[in-house]
Amino acid sequence: MNTGRFAAALERDAPLIIDGGLATQLEAQGCDLNNTLWSASLLLDQPDEIVAASRAFLNAGAECIATASYQASRAGFGQRGLSAAQADELMMLSVDLAVQARGDSRALVAASIGPYGAILHDGSEYRGDYGVSADSLRTFHAERLALFDKSEADVLACETIPSLLEAQVLADLLADCETPAWVSFSCPDAEHISDGTLVQDAAAIFKDHPTVLAVGLNCTPPQYVTQLITRFRKVLPDKAIIAYPNSGETWDPETGKWSGTASPIDFADAACNWVALGARIVGGCCRTGPDHIRAIKRELVAP
Repeated sequence: MNTGRFAAALERDAPLIIDGGLATQLEAQGCDLNNTLWSASLLLDQPDEIVAASRAFLNAGAECIATASYQASRAGFGQRGLSAAQADELMMLSVDLAVQARGDSRALVAASIGPYGAILHDGSEYRGDYGVSADSLRTFHAERLALFDKSEADVLACETIPSLLEAQVLADLLADCETPAWVSFSCPDAEHISDGTLVQDAAAIFKDHPTVLAVGLNCTPPQYVTQLITRFRKVLPDKAIIAYPNSGETWDPETGKWSGTASPIDFADAACNWVALGARIVGGCCRTGPDHIRAIKRELVAP
């Protein structure tokens, strides 16, 4: 474990630029992710594509890359007939592939840890209405956190968290981890996380947390980011704020297609504003690719 590298990156003057949507880049490479495991399915049969996608983001200027483990879990792989031991091996492989991709660079590796709803594959990760107990959530997350906490990941990235209950469970579990973490919420507007909890109430859980060093948002429409950053900063003045929203396009579940346009230049301009408001970590989520990260790098890094 490299427990100090993430903290050191947050202490420097320049913001930390993370990658964009891993699945977006994998699909651009021609990979078929139309299955319940999403990007994690490639751990089974196309690991080289994951390495190639991570390198595309690194070449674009990303300083932190996520593992292909957002939807990876014992339960998820179990649906494909794999044992718990086999699932654990694949999750560790996701970290190994990211380490391979970064090579001799100083890039950080973030172990991507999605919410419980990600394994349901029904959109509940954007609603938080799982209908399961805190104990069920604790069992689900404890398995993965214990595994990734022993890996070579520099940070545990708990992403797209939609509910207050899940955030509370993660806060308890992360306090026992040695690896530092970030927690990012999915937000449908500028005031709430996805289950309707006020942003300030969700953020307050991590105010004095010993291992969660950054809190913020991801998988959120970009037009809400500036207000959300302000809300997070007000509650968490001593934490780094992270912002990596969607491109701005809209998903239509009825047609199964994205609509709208997303300009990397406009996205980069917005990222500069997020940094000016106090964001210390910026990047992209769904529908953002290497061009978005390249544009952010160009705007944020002085020649």
